[in-house]
Amino acid sequence: MSTLGISLVAILLYLAAAFRIGISLLRGSTIGSAKVHMLVLGLVAVSLHGIILYQAIITGTGLNLGIFNAASLVTWLIAAFILLASLLKPLENLAIVLLPLAALALGLELLFPSLRLLPEDAPLGLRIHVILSLLAYSLLTIAALQALALAFEDRLLRQRRPLRMMRILPPLQTLEFSMFQIIAFGFFLLSLGLISGLMFLKDIFAQHLVHKTVLSIIAWLVFAILLWGRHRFGWRGRTAIRYALSGFGSLMLAYFGSKLVLELILHRV
Repeated sequence: MSTLGISLVAILLYLAAAFRIGISLLRGSTIGSAKVHMLVLGLVAVSLHGIILYQAIITGTGLNLGIFNAASLVTWLIAAFILLASLLKPLENLAIVLLPLAALALGLELLFPSLRLLPEDAPLGLRIHVILSLLAYSLLTIAALQALALAFEDRLLRQRRPLRMMRILPPLQTLEFSMFQIIAFGFFLLSLGLISGLMFLKDIFAQHLVHKTVLSIIAWLVFAILLWGRHRFGWRGRTAIRYALSGFGSLMLAYFGSKLVLELILHRV
């Protein structure tokens, strides 16, 4: 099967998996069989997506981490993580948004091939930095989506609206506890990513990394304050949501904002 064919099948399977679990949750029916269907469809989609990523990123001259390839890789990691996490925790609700997001990123990768090479002879430490950063971005993206779901669920409860929409959301306490777990692990990986990245920072201006570095450090500080506040004062609810979304916003501007400017506006590879 061609690359186009594999991509289209993966996109359709992602959408079918999200649709299957979404319909079951909206109807309020038992999600046992729907969850199994979602997992099967989603895991096949993730496998096919992985094949496409391997072909697009692994090149003879290095790793191609252009903006759309990177976005596709991050959403692939997110999709794989949420599917595997759903085996242990009731987080399949998040797949309704995350799996279509992976499908969208795969479609953009297909439509707009991008090029930004990490040379084949790049130091091992730099490669580790890239891997750690991508894992951190992926986990903190999931945490941000959980924060949005918490905000939505909190608003419904405060306004005493009909709780039909609550069916598509995980239980409030489960969602909040899971969010902090993911933020803590993502923060750990982000810390390692920043440390390993600073080791290869020679001229922050010549390497066009000033905005990325500053915004990444700001994001790290925001998540550090959030975790400290959670531990020291038991922060939760709206305070936790604001910090989580602020940290995520800064982090996404650091990575994808800088890539957008460098690759699509300034055309630097």
